[in-house]
Amino acid sequence: MFRVPYAQIVEKIREEAKLSEAEIDTRVKAKLEQLSGLISKEGAATILANELGIKIIEKFSGKLQIKNVIAGMRSVDVVGKVIQVYEQREFQTKNGAGKVASFIIGDETGTIRIVCWGAQSDMVKSLSPGMTIKVRDGYARENNSRLEIHTNDRSALQINPPGETVEIRQQQSVRKKIEELSEQDSNVEVLGTIVQVFDPRFYETCPECNKRIRQRGDAFVCELHGERTPSYGFLLNIFLDDGTQNIRTLFFTQQAESLLSMRRDDIIQFRSNAQGFESVKKGLLGTIIKVSGKVTKNQMFDRLEFISQSVIANPNPEEELQRLSK
Repeated sequence: MFRVPYAQIVEKIREEAKLSEAEIDTRVKAKLEQLSGLISKEGAATILANELGIKIIEKFSGKLQIKNVIAGMRSVDVVGKVIQVYEQREFQTKNGAGKVASFIIGDETGTIRIVCWGAQSDMVKSLSPGMTIKVRDGYARENNSRLEIHTNDRSALQINPPGETVEIRQQQSVRKKIEELSEQDSNVEVLGTIVQVFDPRFYETCPECNKRIRQRGDAFVCELHGERTPSYGFLLNIFLDDGTQNIRTLFFTQQAESLLSMRRDDIIQFRSNAQGFESVKKGLLGTIIKVSGKVTKNQMFDRLEFISQSVIANPNPEEELQRLSK
């Protein structure tokens, strides 16, 4: 099943129908009221797009631009330049050992993480930034509100494929003050000071697909891979203040590693030693950080929250404040 984010639908309508985001939002709210709330916001926006003759999901074959990849797609082919490579990680399941590695690629339309499992993860070791790579027959899914392409046994990676050229468009996040953020913001950047830090929350994940798993009886079960000995992911929450307002900011596993400048295994130790995190927490207070990511609405508490997709600690304050004032 395809899942198109609301912000992506709004952007498509804005580009093709030449409507402002405010006008689109007004029309979507009217649809929600008309249908008595028996539809999601994404569904209402999709109806609006169809009424305007705009196709949200285009038929596709062959290579896709990164901006056109949607969660739920199968047999996805993309070509991009390697931007960042992450180290291979090994894990243990009841069926034996496994390994996974990932890297970020970009093209003229955006960037995306590629996640490789098993023997294919070995190939990631030979990648370096600047290489062109073609990913064939992957599948797209969301992980912690971030779109990824995963490989399987049918997938293939081709380094520097002949005839393929890629130009990366440097996508600069739009800098905003916290008070200016809206639910539609999906590629924004804020600069602020950490004023509150909460203990990390740990959750069980499948060691093969990284999806969250739940306990059933005495075992943990993944919907895709069955009973598994869990690995652990984590979520770190902070409050960020920029002088105009503050906002709860969420850092899932890899972003939390970047913020804390710590390895995953070192962070997981706090699961059984919460007291040991106190000194880390105190060290973060007062730290200025630059965070890029997306805004989401917490329906339970009726508030906006920020999901980090990249973070830089202690940026040059004078340069950043100059940019903020432009």
